Amino acid sequence: MELRNVPGPKAQAIIARDREVISPAVGRPYGFVMDHGRGAEVWDVDGYRYLDFIAGIAVVTTGHSHPAVVKAIQEQAEKFIHISSDYYHEPWVRVAEKLAEIAPFGGEPGMSFMTNSGTESVEAAIKLARYVTNRKFFIGFLGGFHGRTMGSLAFTARKAAFRSRFFPWMGGVVHAPFPNPYRPILRSRGDEGYGETVVRYIEEQILGTLVPPDEVAAFLVEPIQGEGGYIVPPDDFFPALRRLADKYGILIISDEVQTGVGRTGKWWAIEHWGVQPDLVASAKGLASGVPFGAMLARKHLMMQWPKGAHGNTYGGNPLASVAALVTLDMVEKELMANAAEVGAYALEGLRDIMARHPTIGDVRGKGLMLALEFVRDRASKEPFPELRDLVEQYAFRLGLLTMGSGTSVLRMAPPLIITRAQVDEAWAILEEAIARAERELAA
Repeated sequence: MELRNVPGPKAQAIIARDREVISPAVGRPYGFVMDHGRGAEVWDVDGYRYLDFIAGIAVVTTGHSHPAVVKAIQEQAEKFIHISSDYYHEPWVRVAEKLAEIAPFGGEPGMSFMTNSGTESVEAAIKLARYVTNRKFFIGFLGGFHGRTMGSLAFTARKAAFRSRFFPWMGGVVHAPFPNPYRPILRSRGDEGYGETVVRYIEEQILGTLVPPDEVAAFLVEPIQGEGGYIVPPDDFFPALRRLADKYGILIISDEVQTGVGRTGKWWAIEHWGVQPDLVASAKGLASGVPFGAMLARKHLMMQWPKGAHGNTYGGNPLASVAALVTLDMVEKELMANAAEVGAYALEGLRDIMARHPTIGDVRGKGLMLALEFVRDRASKEPFPELRDLVEQYAFRLGLLTMGSGTSVLRMAPPLIITRAQVDEAWAILEEAIARAERELAA
């Protein structure tokens, strides 16, 4: 495979202009400057084609510029583009009706509060949980990422840089370990599963010594940690956490911003463990790239919020609502099943690559949420971030968009329309990138 000399001249010119006017807080892994995209393929301004295996960080559910999504937006734009949430319009009611239908509340009715982003959905969930319980404290998880506004930032525990110089953020948040089967940090007892071990630690060490259980409003947890390294918990974790929450009247907020809307082969990732949360934070993939989010809650909880308790000018925007309706319809009819089927095929392909490369310590994922973790050797499991970063760069130069996660993890979250043939092409590029990076670092 031929390495491209990228970014090309047109891309370099735009990057130089960007550098003068865009905040340096916005981090970019490499110099991809997009011109247009169709499905799972994108082209940069210099004409290079790429396979997009990150989809705007799990956002472009139906692929880039799907004709049905584009048509719905165009037709709505000709009617009206915006009316604030102080008034009514049918598209957002239809979205809320659909979300109520698919909400993972075990048949209990659900209601939505519409937002524009994941962090806004998390903030809404935090506020509702505190309001309905009248409790002060929350429990989050180490490695979690929930956003960058001051409430969600209090829970985000992935990188110190995310929180540097921003204290005080919202108080009352205590962090527990997230059960990482590849890197356990607690010792289990007898035949106790590792997920149960973590939940026992929470009850004994956090609820037993740090915060009174009757003052904890909610757990905020990602079913699969995203920014933390695409960590899939052991199967016993969520059932044990639900039992603990029920024991003390604590709510569970499932942060499905990255994991939801069919990405893992189910509407919501927490459904893989047969557990029903009390609230759900959603965004990213809801509207195939149009900014749209929603906080879902059991109806008996949402109904306790009085008028004026929360608000959002753009939430439920009509353009975003119609894009979401098309997205949800496509996910239900075909894309969720495709995510499960092609995702399983892709995971097997990554395992084949792992067998040929001892620098890969772990392969994991569900559906089209996939990751490789790079290590210096499998015995020590020492992270190898330099290799991960170099693989990411080589993949870009060979025509594949991926993104780092965790300390030394490479994540892939392609559009849910991805095909087996595109997976084969992507994995050929990825393995070439790994081989080139290994040779360079060994030299």
